[in-house]
Amino acid sequence: MRIAVAATPGVAIPTLDWLLSSEHQLDLIITQPDRPSGRGQKTTESAVSVWAREKKIEVIKPDASSELLPVAAKFDLIVTIGYGVILPDNLLNLPLYGFLNLHFSLLPAYRGAAPVQRALENGESESGVTVFKLDKGLDTGPIYSQATLAIEPTWRSFELLQELSELGVAVIKEAINKIELGVEPLPQIGPTSYAAKISKIEAKIDFDLPAHTVLRRIKAFTYEPGAWTVFNQEPFKISDAKEIDHSQGSPGEVYIFDQKVIVSCGSSTSLELLKVTPSGKREMSAIDWSRGARLEQGACFG
Repeated sequence: MRIAVAATPGVAIPTLDWLLSSEHQLDLIITQPDRPSGRGQKTTESAVSVWAREKKIEVIKPDASSELLPVAAKFDLIVTIGYGVILPDNLLNLPLYGFLNLHFSLLPAYRGAAPVQRALENGESESGVTVFKLDKGLDTGPIYSQATLAIEPTWRSFELLQELSELGVAVIKEAINKIELGVEPLPQIGPTSYAAKISKIEAKIDFDLPAHTVLRRIKAFTYEPGAWTVFNQEPFKISDAKEIDHSQGSPGEVYIFDQKVIVSCGSSTSLELLKVTPSGKREMSAIDWSRGARLEQGACFG
């Protein structure tokens, strides 16, 4: 089968590696244009673009979906993985078998842009991947294959995404096999939920909430867009923490106890901070940060 892949983030790479080694022809990578990134706003290519260049596979970076119209019909199948662009209806039926999408949830739960982050934010105990045929709706197409994964309590969003990206390889393979055998996909059934994109404002930490809720949000929003607060009037990111049975002070108050950096949360609960990123610095252990910050009594986030 002649296949193209439309993808942008690194979570597509396990599937790309499999396709490259499979009996199928991976002839084209479609990814988003290079964009400014980081503090220096240096123009950067996507992770998938880097992969394709290293593997010497043709890459196109269309500015508009209409640029794909003369391309799509050349392929038996186009697989999308986090491409980040809504494709128009008139494009979806041009490949012989249409478009497949690898989605990082058990559809119809968590349709939308941030399924992994929202699952962690909501404290789900399991997640999974779904491969479905794209239609004109938002992640509403019929399903070829799914697989479930138990969520480890310590996983943050990037760790869960990596596990799901590895799981997705077998699910993509199953879906392509079904297409070759003429098996029709099945309509989605069950409760529907939506996973809206997370804004930077939403990722600001509210220490008035109980510690378990704050911790879920830290896990969900690390590293993208990053769970953050303010310390000494500067942005301050928290990328790892755990609940601790010790509480004193008001929500947001940060202090040292038993060689641990503790922040008080709502309902007389607390978190131990493990990894942080102060403004203008790299990620570091919270205890190393505290030594340089010389926390005084009454120091507070927010």
